[in-house]
Amino acid sequence: MTRSMRLFTRTRQALSALAAVTAITAFSAAPFGESAQACTRAVYLGPNGNVITVRSMDWKVDVATNLWIFPRGMARTGEAGPNSLKWTSRYGSVIATGYDISTTDGVNEAGLSANVLWLVESKYPKFDGTKPGLTIAAWAQYVLDSFGSVREAVEALRREPFTPVTDNVPGEDRLATLHLSLSDASGDSAIVEYIDGKQVIHHGREYQVMTNSPTFDHQLALNEYWKQIGGTVMLPGTNRASDRFARASFYVNAIPRYEDPDLALAAMFSVIRNASVPLGISTPNEPNISSTRWRTVVDHKRKLYFFESALTPNAFWVDLKKIDFSEKSGKVKVLALGEHQKNVFAGEVSSQFKESKPFRFLGLPGA
Repeated sequence: MTRSMRLFTRTRQALSALAAVTAITAFSAAPFGESAQACTRAVYLGPNGNVITVRSMDWKVDVATNLWIFPRGMARTGEAGPNSLKWTSRYGSVIATGYDISTTDGVNEAGLSANVLWLVESKYPKFDGTKPGLTIAAWAQYVLDSFGSVREAVEALRREPFTPVTDNVPGEDRLATLHLSLSDASGDSAIVEYIDGKQVIHHGREYQVMTNSPTFDHQLALNEYWKQIGGTVMLPGTNRASDRFARASFYVNAIPRYEDPDLALAAMFSVIRNASVPLGISTPNEPNISSTRWRTVVDHKRKLYFFESALTPNAFWVDLKKIDFSEKSGKVKVLALGEHQKNVFAGEVSSQFKESKPFRFLGLPGA
């Protein structure tokens, strides 16, 4: 077979794969209309323990994000009424909020990262009082407060110590429906979803990428099409979740395994930018696609947490090693990012956080 014939065959296969992916994704997204949003998360497994987690936050309006520092020893409640889960934070963390009522992203002092992304197919078990309740607004924070590794978190979550509860997104008449991704300094990963009222956990280093709909098992199946074609021949280019999953999966493993951690950071910034949705973009008949508002990058080995707003000219970072997370002298602090996260920061910013009372997680009405 000549080179041109091989290329033709592989291109035809790619087009067939694209048609299949488009059909399945369209079927998955069609019933849900405007209730879906978009985000992407990926993990880089480099040499010498260089593990990097990147994430984009895609939302149709300003998500009112600020950065917070939480020390150890904070008393927490699941905000689900009298039968709420209660715990005290074992680890300090730096987190990014949504509307200052939820933890959407963050990393703790042990190097465990947690991210919540939209998953419209989420269906949580009924909160019937047999187990304490935990608002999903604090789902990621519970993990960051409580565990130092993915394995430790998964072992605890498999025992289902709580029932997740949800409420409407602020200002909207729809329930928040999320799934959770975890990664740590060893390169371990986990994806946690609630499908048809049942908890589903995918645990292992191979689960490097997560986006949104469809459910994670279907994302993995769709991505197999593109593995057969090969990313150097063709990659799907739309903003749909399955296409972003395929691009992020290819590039996170195609970029070099840099010895230099700064080069690895630069490469991963480029990967998450490649999977982002340009500001102001909307796609006809695809109201679930939203503009990327901000991106975060976690350098697990060096314990650095980077933040990049779509509306500012540069990224900045927090060095967790410079923060006092101790129970006795550590303080709750906030870095106000401003409307649409337009406040401009540069370099390492841990000294610019201001002491503050902690925000309250959104929970059940009257909780």
